[in-house]
Amino acid sequence: MANFHVIAGADAGIAHPVIRKITVGDVFTALRKGFDDFWEKPSHYVFLCLIYPVAGLVIMRWSSGANALPLIFPLMSGFALIGPLAAIGLYEISRRRERGMDTSWHHARQVVHSPAVPSILAVGVMLVAVFVAWLLIAQALYVNLFGETPPASIAVFMDQVFNTPQGWRMILLGNAIGFVFAAFVLCTTVIAFPFLLDRDGGAYAAIATSARAVAKNPLPMIVWGLIVAALLMVGFATLFVGLAIFIPVLGHATWHLYRAVVPAHEL
Repeated sequence: MANFHVIAGADAGIAHPVIRKITVGDVFTALRKGFDDFWEKPSHYVFLCLIYPVAGLVIMRWSSGANALPLIFPLMSGFALIGPLAAIGLYEISRRRERGMDTSWHHARQVVHSPAVPSILAVGVMLVAVFVAWLLIAQALYVNLFGETPPASIAVFMDQVFNTPQGWRMILLGNAIGFVFAAFVLCTTVIAFPFLLDRDGGAYAAIATSARAVAKNPLPMIVWGLIVAALLMVGFATLFVGLAIFIPVLGHATWHLYRAVVPAHEL
């Protein structure tokens, strides 16, 4: 337990790495490198990430019951909020490939042995709390507009959403609120988990480094957020099957985005 640390790093200090200025081109370079990491052994990455489409289908099936229908879209969009944590094993694969180490898929599970696990869990708990808050607010918005009685069927629910003034108000307000949640997650965790795997600098430093990276590179980070959102939407549109490809590519690309912002030699 002597090495247990969460807020600060293993040396009880707060890391303040140098943040580089990047361009939109660097974002697409990170995406290309993420695809290269994926393409090295695509079969086992797809197998590893089948959990995401399977989980998505289970969520959709569960929420298709009348009581949970209003949560279908919030649950789907919530992938973007907890995605940085869900891809933790993929960052490790890219980290190992960068260092010329073995990149067999089972190394993704070795994150549990990282000394940064307490800090990773701390930031993960924050993301889960944000996700739960988003679901509660989404449910409260539906109740405020349509009342507490759940829709009788998915057909009735879709009619409420797209053919009533309250439905369009819910779409506008829901997207606006969702944007605030997504922006918060982007600013606080865009490179937080790669930072922790790379440096074990503590949860505070990981969040602060992400915030500094966004503040110094607002346009590239906005473009990155739009890319993530667009690929996740395509994944949803393909009944979650596309997530088996997009999740690993985005996970690997996140590592390379981190490396573009925080140089490897800056210790």
